[in-house]
Order: sequence, then structure tokens, then C-alpha cells
Amino acid sequence: MIGLVLGIGLGVVFYKHTTAITAMNNIGTMFIDLIEMIMIPIVISCLTVGIASMGNVKKLGRVGIKTLVYFEVITTIAIILGLLIANIFHPGTFVDLKSLQAGDISAYVKSAKSYNSGGGIWGTVMDMVPTNIFSSLSTGDIMPIILFCILFGFGTASLGEKGQIIIDFLNAVSQVMFKITNWIMHLAPIGVCALIGATIAKMGISALLPLGYFIGLCYLGFFIFVVIILGATARIYKINLFYLLKYIKNELLLGFSTGSSEAVMPQLMERLTNYGADRSIVSLVIPTGYSFNLDGAALYESLAALFLAQAYNINLSITQQITLVLVLMLTSKGTAGVAGACFVVLLATMSTIGIPASGLAFIAGIDRIVDMARCVVNITGNSLATIVIAKSEGEFAPDDEKALVGGTVVTGR
Repeated sequence: MIGLVLGIGLGVVFYKHTTAITAMNNIGTMFIDLIEMIMIPIVISCLTVGIASMGNVKKLGRVGIKTLVYFEVITTIAIILGLLIANIFHPGTFVDLKSLQAGDISAYVKSAKSYNSGGGIWGTVMDMVPTNIFSSLSTGDIMPIILFCILFGFGTASLGEKGQIIIDFLNAVSQVMFKITNWIMHLAPIGVCALIGATIAKMGISALLPLGYFIGLCYLGFFIFVVIILGATARIYKINLFYLLKYIKNELLLGFSTGSSEAVMPQLMERLTNYGADRSIVSLVIPTGYSFNLDGAALYESLAALFLAQAYNINLSITQQITLVLVLMLTSKGTAGVAGACFVVLLATMSTIGIPASGLAFIAGIDRIVDMARCVVNITGNSLATIVIAKSEGEFAPDDEKALVGGTVVTGR
């Protein structure tokens, strides 16, 4: 919180100061890079050990299907909620595109072309099978790494006592990585201060005013989704959502400040394990969720698409909006590691319903502000998903009864 407040102050002081912005950007980027440096080793060690400990193909299949079905249902609800908000409040009708300053989206266009040339959703499915695991490790492609870890985990389990050596080694690796994570987190106030400062100094408060209504609706949508949709889901499974949010408040604040869900992954996995979810469930659900369960991104993509349609005076029919939902259900998946994933998905989607892709340039400038809240929703959604799946498997054993609603602690491990 201190870093957040100081960052805002520095941003105001160094508004449009190029040298200061560059320095703060570099410091913030180094902080994010430090966290991402340990993300892959943690995923490999934790997921492999988790699968090896699970040691049951039938159980893995059951957990995997539950997870993917849950992800699809929740993200679809998020997409529909975004459309509902846009249809009710009509944010695009209050904006004159001629008065807005267009941002640079060339990098997103390049990523979108790469995504589409790779076969879109089918390309994503094909890319899940790594031809060279070391190439996937070097580029940080999370889905091929997950598939490899699942196979490696089962291979390790099949060795019996011989495989225990590998399990012990990877357990030690994960403990070392979590220790390094704790060290890096001591630098969080500096990293957060730099990232927030650079954002405010570059944009200024005045840049937010023309699109303030749209930004406000995005935040309203995120709030409704967390409180009502995720709240109802938690209630169904007798999970105390607000106690969970309190438990991971530091991770949520870090995600909000950095605008990076990936930056929180190592620390979040450790926190959810300590919260009571079985490590094997955490190790499978969290990394997979970063590709298939980005609830905040799904809500924003549908809201932004309809916002731009309204701004261009394009009246989308019910059929076109249903088409938008169906397309986003596919294109919003498997974009982990893609630069500017939200914009890439929008670029790949908007042409299917006749919205000019060039309109994205008008909201590119405020994406950093929206992304901060978007990350909080993504983190919350994946955290709840982990607890839901763990509880459904009898693998959730919290130390505190406050973690549950109307029930007692059940030790399933």
C-alpha cells in the first residue's frame, strides 16, 4: 500500500518527465522479471510432484474435466455480464471518437497476426503438444509445459521407490523457489511504486476523463462479478469468499499494482496450499487457469467490443451478440504468454461482427488502468476455482472454520 501511494505521488510530480518515466518503467519491469524468472521452475516442480503424488489417471481425468467445465461456465457468465452492462448503460453513446487520442496498437496487431496465422484456437490446441520441451521452457509457453509435467509426473509415479528420488528433489526445488519468492516480495513496495508512478506520469489524470464513464463501468462490472457471481458460486460450495479475499489480500494488492496476474502466481500457489487446498490440486488448477479462466479479461473483452460498436453507431442484433459470446468463448482461451492478450483477442474477434479493429487504438491508452482491476478479478477467480475443485474432491482442509460457510472443517487429506 505504501508503494502504491508513493507511486501516485511520484507520478504526479514527474508528469510527462521522460527520463523519470523511463527509470520507473525499467525498475518496475525488473521487478516483474524477477518474479516471472521463478514462475516456470515453480510450475514444473509443484505440478510434477502433485501429479506424481496423485498417481491416478482416473482421478486426474476427473479433476481435469471438472476444472475445464468450471472454467468454461464461469468465463461464459463473465462474457454475458459484460454484454449486459454495455446494453444497459450504453457507454459508447457518450463518447466522441474524434475527440479521443489514438494510442499505438501496432504491437497488438503483430501479436494478433501471429495468433491467427498459428491457426487461432486450433493452433492453440496443436501448440499444447511440445515438439521440444526446452524450446517451450525458454519461451515460457505454459500449456506445453503443463502437458509435459503431467506426463512426467505419471512417469515418475510409475517408477515406485525409484521415482521417490525425483519427487524429493523437485520438492526441494519448490521449497527453494518459494524461499526466493519471499525474498523478492521484500522488493514489492519499490516495484509497485515504480510501476504506478510510471503509469500516472505517462498518462496524467486528465487523460482518464474522456473515457471515465467506460472505465467506471468496467470497475462496476468487475465488482458485480466478484460479489454476485463468484459470491454465489462460493455460497453454493459453502466457501467464505470474503475470508478468502482477506487471506490473499496481499496477492490481490500486488496484482492490482503491477497489472500482472503472472507476477502473483508463485506466491498465490503457496498461499492457497497453506489455506488448506491440496498441493496437487493447486498445482494443476492455478497454471491452467492462467490460460482458461481469465474472468476479468473475458468480461472486459465483451464490454469493450460492445462499447466500440456503440461508439461507431453500429447496432448489433441479438444474433450478432450471441455470435460474439460464442467467438469469445473460444478466442479468450489459451492466450497465456501472448503479449497484450486482451487486445489480441479483441482484434481476432471484432472483425467477425463488423466492428472496425482500428477502434482499439482509442482505448489502448487507458488499458493499464483497467488492467489493474482486471488482474484482481483474474486472481480472485482462479483462487476460488482452486478451492471449489479441491473441496469437490474432498481435498480442502482449512485450519480455520471461517474459511467455510455453515459447515465444519473436513479433512480430506
